[in-house]
Amino acid sequence: MSQLQQISVLGATGSIGLSTLDVIARHPERYQVFALSGFSRLLELETLCLRFRPRFAVVPTAAVAVKLQGALQSGGLSTRVLVGEAGLCEVAAHPEVDTVMAAIVGAAGLKPTLAAVETGKKVLLANKEALVMSGALFMQAVRKSGAVLLPIDSEHNAIFQCLPGDYGRGLSQVGVRRILLTASGGPFRQTPLEQLQAVTPEQACAHPNWSMGRKISVDSASMMNKGLELIEACWLFDAKPAQIEVLIHPQSVIHSLVDYVDGSVLAQLGNPDMRTPISHALAWPERIDSGVAPLDLFAIARLDFQAPDEVRFPCLRLARDAADAGGSAPALLNAANEVAVQAFLQRRIRFPEIANVIAEVLNLAPTVAVESLEGVLQADAQARQLAEQWLQRHER
Repeated sequence: MSQLQQISVLGATGSIGLSTLDVIARHPERYQVFALSGFSRLLELETLCLRFRPRFAVVPTAAVAVKLQGALQSGGLSTRVLVGEAGLCEVAAHPEVDTVMAAIVGAAGLKPTLAAVETGKKVLLANKEALVMSGALFMQAVRKSGAVLLPIDSEHNAIFQCLPGDYGRGLSQVGVRRILLTASGGPFRQTPLEQLQAVTPEQACAHPNWSMGRKISVDSASMMNKGLELIEACWLFDAKPAQIEVLIHPQSVIHSLVDYVDGSVLAQLGNPDMRTPISHALAWPERIDSGVAPLDLFAIARLDFQAPDEVRFPCLRLARDAADAGGSAPALLNAANEVAVQAFLQRRIRFPEIANVIAEVLNLAPTVAVESLEGVLQADAQARQLAEQWLQRHER
């Protein structure tokens, strides 16, 4: 290639960001880091800047920016340090950027991801919450700008690989009967229900297969992560909620499947390593080495499947209800979940109460049509306020 692809990595110090940088480092002839952002792991961000020498770095506050700028200058770097949401949007939309890895967790990633979309970038979407919150507006912006949107969640990346290239004509038009979205079931798949009251954040974050951040690990334990992915899949593949079936697959080897009307079922398999979908999206439509070991089916020996239990995983049912309701409901769901998960991680509530918080917010906040980004953010703020009110009444 005659020119290096310039890449902004939003959320560089998280698990997705670090995996992205691992893949980039394997292909210096193809990729160059243009910008890195970090939120809390700022020493790690400094180390990454010293290694990858980006044009820009983005941090949450001006005080941190001054400190990092001084450290990088002492290290001989000309990296310019930017601040906050405005800085994130700047490096996402910069005219010299080709590709944006959108890996900021939660609602905080919405505006910079939209900025990348609106300026027609190749967007590698790991921030599912952005699409969950503002699906119709987000996809409208993709169509208007001509941005290339590629999913990074292993499940959505698997679906993308199993669909025909012209799936945009409509799933039924290309012979798709349904999408089968796989889930590991997380660490509490077999835990007796009465014991869930006593599980700790450490237990919830101990995922059996994947290495992930704390928030997404709790979402996996509650299967809210799969609920958010169901909503995301509806927008990515123009599917109705009824066309998507969730099945638990504990080995996390089959990442998702597509069922066709002729009886064919296509699946994408691989070791549970996020570098596979990251490398696929970075190089698409080509393929590059990701550093992931080849899949050894003889070592795996068996693949198991079961239906999810909505008594055990009420968050999955709440997410499907929000998907069916549409409008502001997914944004309300996402915001309430973020507040509840943070409260659980802070030991303010018990694990099963995460679903209670979300259910109350969805019950109290009316679902309305969302016509603008301001409407999305209003729903987000309303849900956070209602969730905090629940916590004030019930937290231990």
